[in-house]
Amino acid sequence: MRTTIALIAHNSRKNDLLNWAKVHLEVLKNYDLIGTTNTSKLLNDMLELDVQGFGHGPSGGDILLAAKILQGEVHKVIFFIDAETPHGHEHDIQTLIRTAVINNIPIALNRASADLIILEEEDQ
Repeated sequence: MRTTIALIAHNSRKNDLLNWAKVHLEVLKNYDLIGTTNTSKLLNDMLELDVQGFGHGPSGGDILLAAKILQGEVHKVIFFIDAETPHGHEHDIQTLIRTAVINNIPIALNRASADLIILEEEDQ
């Protein structure tokens, strides 16, 4: 079974995630990738990755991802968050983060921690 990584980003951070993914493109191709609808479309269109979309973040996508973690379907999460802007679905975001933490799933919330998650894999 291949490792599944969830790639998601708030709207103001999507370009940051795109640029990060460009740097790690060859490594990311070794994983099953999932992402929220808009993030997956961006990565697929710009980088020709195969990121499977599963739902729009503000419309329950974060909760769907939390459920996938609980079902053992997601092994790592990279979520470029916009910590400076309030979000109407803040409770969903916190549920996702809490679910990852409780289930011992590595979750990166910025580029530095995302680099650590990917570099760990590159070193193996």
